Amino acid sequence: MTEPRGRWVARWLLTVFYALAGVGHFHFTAAMVRIVPGWVPQPRMIVIATGVCELVGAAALMTDRWRRAAGWALGAYALCVWPANVQHTVQDLSRGTGLPIWYHAPRLVLQPLIIWWALWASGAVRINSRH
Repeated sequence: MTEPRGRWVARWLLTVFYALAGVGHFHFTAAMVRIVPGWVPQPRMIVIATGVCELVGAAALMTDRWRRAAGWALGAYALCVWPANVQHTVQDLSRGTGLPIWYHAPRLVLQPLIIWWALWASGAVRINSRH
């Protein structure tokens, strides 16, 4: 069975999204360490490890064998990093420095969409439609 073109495009875009994010973890490590919630141990190691996870997930999305597992893993990953996004928002808005609400609000609101995107684009979940 051939894959729908929309899913193929969504998977490629997701791959680019996570590959760029993964590289960003190495390029902007210090900035990312600052947004890790205080209850997370070893923040620098976590930032590096999550960058590796994003890169591995992006690569796995491009394989037939690992695609669905990558979708589940990246969906779970997006859920797990949500607290760091909340922490980043609180830091920026409470101090009046950093990025404004127009950056943070869409980022927080769209997190469930990113989770769905990973699951759907990878084929981890399928939406059946009858024509």
